[in-house]
This record gives sequence, structure tokens and C-alpha cells, in this order.
Amino acid sequence: MRHAKAEPGVPGQKDFDRSLAERGNEDALRMGRALAKLGDVPDSIVSSPAARARQTAEAAARAMKFAGTIHFERALYDAPGEAWLAALRALPESADSALVVAHSPGIDEAAALLAGAAPGAFDVPTGGLIAFYDATERWGDLGSGKASLRWFLRPKLVERL
Repeated sequence: MRHAKAEPGVPGQKDFDRSLAERGNEDALRMGRALAKLGDVPDSIVSSPAARARQTAEAAARAMKFAGTIHFERALYDAPGEAWLAALRALPESADSALVVAHSPGIDEAAALLAGAAPGAFDVPTGGLIAFYDATERWGDLGSGKASLRWFLRPKLVERL
């Protein structure tokens, strides 16, 4: 999941500290409800600790009634797609599914890596969710090009959920 819509930066503010806009908070809640309605509440959530990603993860978790702990991974801030895959490879084996919440262009790059698609094949909007299936038995063995796209949701498409 790409973090939801953030407030524009203000002079002197660090990019890391930018918060969600009102629409972003609404979208994060909407996407969390969508995951719950799809029956796809993850076993694990890993997020960038940047304010907008953290707030997205927390709002979506509340909306889907996620009972676990959100893990914050600094390496996901301003990170390439390979960092997303590394975060997945580090998941505990007890997790059958996971939600990663971070930034673009990392999500687009990670999606292309998972699917074995050309760079630039994916363009995930703010608040967008993209789900893959991979038959790999262990997270640590997750590789590139082996996953199948399950679905791709944009906040504007799920406004009525």
C-alpha cells in the first residue's frame, strides 16, 4: 500500500514529518475497510516510520480491526523496490499474509519486481493497494518474478465500500 494523500510540505519541515491530509486519512480508513470486506486482513503490517506512512498504516489497521502490532522499518523510507522485498523476506514465518505501507516509487518498483514486469509497469496512486500471490513457502525465499497479481484498488474506486 502506498501511503495516502499527504499535506504539502511547508518551509523548514522535513519530508519525513509530513502528515496525512484529511482526504488521506479518509482514504486510509476506506482502504482498511475494503481489505476487511475482501477478507484480506493481513497477519502482519510493516510500515515506513515517516508520519504519512505511519498514519496510513494506523488508520487502515483500525478500519480493518487488525489485532496485531504494526512494525516500523526505517529502511522503507525513500527506499527502492528491493527494500520492500527485503522487508517481506524478514517477516516471521507465522505470518501467512502481510501489508507493507510505504512510498513511491518503491511500491511501483516492488510490484514490478514481484511480477517480473518491466520497470514502470505499475503506477500506484496515493492510498492505492496492490495484492500479489506467491506460492513461496518461506518469506525468506521470496524472489523476483514469481508472484501473480491478485487485485489492484484505488481509493476512488472503493468509495462506496
